[in-house]
Parts: sequence; structure tokens; C-alpha cells
Amino acid sequence: RCLWGITTESGPLGNPPSRVGCFGGLECEGELPLQIKKNAITDDYKVTSQVLGMGINGKVLEIFQKESGEKYALKMLQDCPKARREVELHWRASLCPHIVRITDVYENLYQSRKCLLIVMECMDGGELFTHIQDRGNHAFTEREASDIMKSIGEAIHFLHAINIAHRDIKPENLLYTSKRPDAILKLTDFGFAKEITTLNSLATPCYTPYYVAPEVLGPEKYDRSCDMWSLGVIMYILLCGYPPFYSNHGLAISPGMKRRIRNGQYEFPNPEWSDVSEEAKQLIRHLLKTEPTQRMSITEFMNHPWINQSMEVPQTPLHTSRVLQEEQDVWEEVKEEMTSALATMRVDYEQIRIKTIEDSTNPLLLKRRKKAKNTSIQNNKIL
Repeated sequence: RCLWGITTESGPLGNPPSRVGCFGGLECEGELPLQIKKNAITDDYKVTSQVLGMGINGKVLEIFQKESGEKYALKMLQDCPKARREVELHWRASLCPHIVRITDVYENLYQSRKCLLIVMECMDGGELFTHIQDRGNHAFTEREASDIMKSIGEAIHFLHAINIAHRDIKPENLLYTSKRPDAILKLTDFGFAKEITTLNSLATPCYTPYYVAPEVLGPEKYDRSCDMWSLGVIMYILLCGYPPFYSNHGLAISPGMKRRIRNGQYEFPNPEWSDVSEEAKQLIRHLLKTEPTQRMSITEFMNHPWINQSMEVPQTPLHTSRVLQEEQDVWEEVKEEMTSALATMRVDYEQIRIKTIEDSTNPLLLKRRKKAKNTSIQNNKIL
């Protein structure tokens, strides 16, 4: 028995840009503002119990549009401000050809709870590294790795251009449209995505941009750099089949692994790296800088010769497919480690912001602290 109820409210989630230029001259046609549909999703779609995947906020189910019979993916979120932000940011990002497209959003009751039901294009090709693993003995080349990184880069460039940081770029969030050779790689899952605060967006009655301290404007560097670090890790795995940072003790993220990430301790060991171009290694070094503000920007990444001149990248056969097959049993651990590392990074950046404000040399802040301290001392004397 189907439990989907009828919605009680509807309204616009957000206004995507009317026309946004993707990197490399791609133009994405604008769409109308997303309207959350009032009717039950079962009016328009047949909802199955087939699980296509797991997002950070729950299962993704297979559904079929009744009119066309076309297959889609359904993600369900309990309605709350955080869920609405996720859907709004993903909707805006859907304009990019390398980001999974949202087609419909419903607000329905499910087991007496108000939920957002997000209908997305179905990604039948599976995860990025499974796609490479399944190639068997067919050689995977450095030039192919360059093309893949360019596709991921276009998604990130689009997001950063519209002031969105994804903050959860990892293997399971990179999916292919099909198993065909011409399949398109796309980024999904906006559960940790964040709108980046910029000078322009602070030009509201709440802020006077001329007087906003660097502590307020600074964090967007960290949000963007989290995405750049992820690009570096994925590029490293693409070129050899294993991650640059790993845990020695089988823990999701051991103290040793955390230290290696902080200190940027990784190598390019042979035989996997012996034939990889120096240009590729140099690009990884720029992405995995330990100081977030020193990592290259997405524009610098897309302008790098290894990315924007992929036809010049050597067609060197890589060890990636073989290593991924041999290490198949530990691949889930590798993904778990990256998930934990990203979670740690997001927490660290929040702490950086707090610490920065505490250590501020802003004379007005210091004056207020001094006044508060004197008041506290006087109150203690009275007591």
C-alpha cells in the first residue's frame, strides 16, 4: 500500500540564473523558478522499492514517470530549512551539464511527516571508479584521466561561479549517465553544499561592505578550497588506483592519517607513478597544499595545460584498472576514509572561523573586550 499523501503547501524554492556560462564556452539555458508541486507524487510517477543508492540523508529509489515510462531517481528529505537549502542549491546547479539534473520537487506527507521528494535524472552508469574497474584489461590512459578531471572541474567551476561550494566531492558522488562509452560524468548529492558569502551578497541592510572585517569575509576561501583538495585526491586515485592518504590501523580516520593530511605527507611511488607525466604530479601538488588559501583556484585548475590541452596529454597506460581490481575488497574503506577526512575538514574550517574572530586585532573588538573585562572585575569586587 502506498503511503504518499497530498501536499498542503507549495511555493518557489529559488530562482536559478537565467543564463550562466559554464567553463569552456558552454552556455546553459535558464529555467523557470522551481515550483514545489502540490499533488501526490504517485499521480505522476510509479514509486518502486528498488534502491539505486544511498545519499547522506537517506535512500535513493527508482521511479517511473507514468506518462512516458521513463526511469528517474527519487530522493526523499524530511522538510526543514536545511533540506530546502539543499534542494535550492542543487536546483540552481542543475543548469550545468556535469551536475545531476533535478526535474521535479514534490511536498508530500509520508507517515504523517512533511517531506520533500526530489525527482532526478537516473544515473545508470554507476560510480566513477567502478566504471574504470569494470574495464578489465582495457588500458586506462593518462589522457582519459585528464578528460575525466576536466568534466569534474567543469562542475566545480560552474558551482564556484554561482557562489556554491559543494564540500562533499568524493567517488560515490560522481556518477555516469549510462554504461556506454559516450556516457557523461556528473556530480550529485548537495547535502553539505553551502552558499558562499561574498562581498556582493553582503551588500544588504544588515551589512555595510566597507566595514566588514576580514574574519567575516574570509571563510569562503576555506569552503572553495575543500572542493579543490577533493579534486586533488580524486585525480591522484585516477592516476594510480589508490589514495594519497591512508589509515594504518583500519580506522576510518586514524591520528596518523589526520597528521599526514595536515602535513601533506604523500608520495608518488613506483611502479604506478613511474610513467605518469611530471605535469600531472605538479598539478596534484598544487591541489593538495596543506594551507587551504594556497591551493589553486578552480579557474587556475581549468586553465592548466594538463586540463585544457588534453589532446597534448600522453596516452600512457596507467595501473589504475589493475590496482582497483586487486584492491576491490578495501575500496569501501577507502571511500569511508575520504568521507571522514572531508567531515573533519568541514569541522576544522568552522573552528578556524571561530579562532580567527577570537584572535582578531580589530581595535574596536579589543576595546569592547577590555571594557567587558573591566566590568567583570568590578562586579566581582562588589560581590
